[in-house]
Amino acid sequence: MKKNVLIIGAGGVAKVVAHKCAQHNDELGRIAIASRNISKCQAIIDSVKAKGSLKQPADIKAFALNALDVEATKALIRETESQIVINVGSAFLNMSVLRACIDTGVAYLDTAIHEEPGKVCETPPWYGNYEWNHLQECQEKNITAILGVGFDPGVVNAYAALAQQQHFDRIDSIDILDVNAGSHGKYFATNFDPEINFREFTGQVWSWQDSQWTSNTMFEVKRTDDLPVVGSQNLYLTGHDEVHSLSKNLDVPNVRFWMSFGEHYINVFTVLKNLGLLSEQPVKTAEGLEVVPLKVVKAVLPDPSSLAPGYTGKTCIGDLVKGTKNGQPREMFIYNVADHEEAYAETDSQGISYTAGVPPVAAALLVARGEWDVQRMVNVEELPAEAFLEALDVMGLPTRIKDEHGDRPWNQNA
Repeated sequence: MKKNVLIIGAGGVAKVVAHKCAQHNDELGRIAIASRNISKCQAIIDSVKAKGSLKQPADIKAFALNALDVEATKALIRETESQIVINVGSAFLNMSVLRACIDTGVAYLDTAIHEEPGKVCETPPWYGNYEWNHLQECQEKNITAILGVGFDPGVVNAYAALAQQQHFDRIDSIDILDVNAGSHGKYFATNFDPEINFREFTGQVWSWQDSQWTSNTMFEVKRTDDLPVVGSQNLYLTGHDEVHSLSKNLDVPNVRFWMSFGEHYINVFTVLKNLGLLSEQPVKTAEGLEVVPLKVVKAVLPDPSSLAPGYTGKTCIGDLVKGTKNGQPREMFIYNVADHEEAYAETDSQGISYTAGVPPVAAALLVARGEWDVQRMVNVEELPAEAFLEALDVMGLPTRIKDEHGDRPWNQNA
């Protein structure tokens, strides 16, 4: 049984992770938070204490860490006696933190795929470029490494596994629909790290169609869906992490990811891109300064964590699954609805951070209990889905199903 959690990162998702770990510290043990900016770590700890989130009295410790420094990360893992590392820092850190976890023999969890600063939208499958290169090593060294265990990727992978295991004999398509129908009141802002956000949309849009990789451009393919609670929404075909593991691990010929965007976001994004301000490649100013345009844009936009106090509205994220059961066509939407204001009341965070931050803690609990301590590298769809969804129900992200029998909790018989 594993105990003691090291959280790497100090953004909005890390704040949710800290609150949720605190609420379950009777099982998870000691909690430590580390990032380059120790004052941000301390601010998270202050929030946890102010909300009374700790289930049992305990100290949460903050540490300054450059997580690209593998040796420093290994030393901190040993110092804090952590047996579970939840990596919710920048996606550029993944391979360094994974390396530290493998070398120290502790469990590794993250919420997004690894990225290299100078590369955008690499050749699919994306996991094959970095993480999956360590599949054999994790197997040989009995290292539990759970990849992409946020909401999307993460929970939506579990939804796909649930559909395949319980509700379909054959699945023809999985369309992951991600809608944020909330409003933050800013002229323009992103809901998570602007640099990572824009990198998702500036390259090719890779999807898995007819059992092969298909390329489109951003905002090229659009659909409109009438979804629970949030109503009619315009969604656009977008490249995303979970497509790259589901296409490998589930025998499904069509796996696509769709995200909702308003006209204002699309217009601002298009101007920034056309001006070259979303480029990840450095340029020189007239004064001889070398800057990366994308990092400049990130610097002038609101910090995503600052959006939380005034955020209103809801999110709706789920899997629209089509296939057959008992020889008959079937369609099912497996989903969650989250509320920005409720997330803020509980964790001082907005709903996007909440949906991303709760799942890795649910996964950490399952690792601590031994249910998900599988001692190998896996994506979420390779793990038992029911225990995960049951934990999420209790922790604030309940799952529902909408199909020909109506709209109901996922574990309620039709």
